Amino acid sequence: MIGTLNTLVDLVEAEVGNGLAGEVDVARVARDHGTTEYHLRRMFSALAGMPLSEYVRRRRMTLAAADLIAGAPDLLEVAVRYGYGSTEAFGRAFRAVHGSAPADVRRSGGPLRTQPTLRFRLSVEGSTPMDVTINDMPELRLVGHAAKVPLIHEGVNPHIQAHIASLPAEEHVRLKSLNDTEPRGILAVTESPSPDAPEGSMITYLHGVAMTASGSVPDGLDSITVPAGAWAVFASSGPHPETLQRLWAATATDWFPSNPWRLRPGPSVLRYLELTETYASCELWMPVEQ
Repeated sequence: MIGTLNTLVDLVEAEVGNGLAGEVDVARVARDHGTTEYHLRRMFSALAGMPLSEYVRRRRMTLAAADLIAGAPDLLEVAVRYGYGSTEAFGRAFRAVHGSAPADVRRSGGPLRTQPTLRFRLSVEGSTPMDVTINDMPELRLVGHAAKVPLIHEGVNPHIQAHIASLPAEEHVRLKSLNDTEPRGILAVTESPSPDAPEGSMITYLHGVAMTASGSVPDGLDSITVPAGAWAVFASSGPHPETLQRLWAATATDWFPSNPWRLRPGPSVLRYLELTETYASCELWMPVEQ
């Protein structure tokens, strides 16, 4: 996987350097390396700390700034070279990255916020063993109350907290009565429309339980169906929410690069075994395939 990610970065560099009018063919890189676009985008985002689309945009604007400082006379020519159809669209993207207008940079040379070329490396330390179980599961229905919330990578998500707080206590009892399969208990389910959605993107959060596919969903509840397949179950405990967020990162940095599994499309499921304001013992369920 590390080699595949570096191949993807090299492709970005080749295409950006030649003028990138379209999107990088991530699907082709994935096929050539025996993986899926879904998994490749998820791993890039998790390891780079940004979606691939954001990295491409930053690299475009880094090279565009160099062209402007070197004296490129035609702003529209620079805009088209880096995939923009107008100077207005180019200017918005440029300011979003550098915080300065193209004309100001051409005149004064800065300030700039450049994006260096990424290079992925695997550091194998082995000092923190990961408690992982692979479970083969039939088709599941995740049933409960769903809401659209913005994606937040660090700290407690107040939008999720508000959604849970809005549910009456008796609704938790009703949900538990519907739970007839693993994973047991009330679950925190997150599903994103994109495998590498940036922070702030709207995702689906479902507060609910797991049901067998043959069960009927009561009126007034939302459901997410997940096809039969394997799940990687990562167990963790410690300060909340820092331990859970470190666990998410460790799946990408440590586990997936060194194990013969990849993510398959589907939601991530969090099962709390114990939860207080400062401590959590939990299981993170991620749908995977060999």
